[in-house]
Amino acid sequence: MPWQASVPTSAVVGPGAMTDQMWMPSLPPTLERVLAWHPQPIPVLPLIFLVLFLAYGSGVIVLHHRGIHWPLNRSIFWLAGVACVLMVTATAVDGYGMDLFSVHMIQHMVLNMLAPVFLVLGAPVTLLLYALPVGSGRRGRIRRGLLWLLHTRGLAILMHPAVTFVLFIMSLYGLYFTPAFDYLMGTWWGHNLMLLLFLLIGFIYFWGVLGVDPSPRTSRGGHRMLSDPMMSVLELAVTAPFHAFFGVVVMMSTTLLVGFYSMPVQGWQVSPLADQVTGGGIAWSFMELPTLLVLIALVMRWQKSDERRTRAMERRQLRGGDTELVAYNAYLQTLDHADRTQH
Repeated sequence: MPWQASVPTSAVVGPGAMTDQMWMPSLPPTLERVLAWHPQPIPVLPLIFLVLFLAYGSGVIVLHHRGIHWPLNRSIFWLAGVACVLMVTATAVDGYGMDLFSVHMIQHMVLNMLAPVFLVLGAPVTLLLYALPVGSGRRGRIRRGLLWLLHTRGLAILMHPAVTFVLFIMSLYGLYFTPAFDYLMGTWWGHNLMLLLFLLIGFIYFWGVLGVDPSPRTSRGGHRMLSDPMMSVLELAVTAPFHAFFGVVVMMSTTLLVGFYSMPVQGWQVSPLADQVTGGGIAWSFMELPTLLVLIALVMRWQKSDERRTRAMERRQLRGGDTELVAYNAYLQTLDHADRTQH
């Protein structure tokens, strides 16, 4: 597919106003062209996730050599997350996203909402804790450092539901309704920083909501401290209206929200305002798929928790009875004795 280098400039003047480190598509978008493999000259996110993919695979191999079974579905989820990132950063989506707001919005939604769900379900923190060497000397230093980080006050504040909610919402309202978007899109480093922030904010948000990995929201015993599955559903439900409202505002706007896409691409016959409406529709409807995936994961976690509680109760009964039931019966006998004494 023919591509052309963008014109280097320090000011944002519309599509293509990037440094010469970006390559822009010169033909109108089609599905085949948009999904064609075409990483940028310096593919930041693809390189990062290639390293993370290899690191994850190495961790699985280490556990296999130790005789520890790592669930296959976790590896599949991680692979799906990496594939989502590559789909919007190592293909022409990254280039067309510099010309069309709608394509950029697809990139935003995938990096901020879909890829993080899969990556979190891959349980990378748990894998890292299992794979790292254990010990009190230099051998176990990295693992101890990771455990220390998980229990720091700073990370606990960052992972608080109120903070993750604000970060998640501000990645929409604080970006597109302020000059921040035009500023970041005006440089190659700003563009890549924005994509990284989409991914990191989404990962932090769903890390707290899904609760499949150790985090400041979990106690040392593995029980949720700030939220249980029902609270996770509530946290997800609170975010949804703000996300939907953003999409509606973008769709109904009669003016362009960001100046970067104000100039139509010559020969493409695409109106910037009509393209913005399409982008708003994408933002409005995209949350359904990640929400469904998260709800399915939470339901499955509920079922596993119930199964574990049932097995624990059966073990207590085999060891000599259910202590909670015995205590409750004793309490009822005490009430009955007190009632008889009064009469």
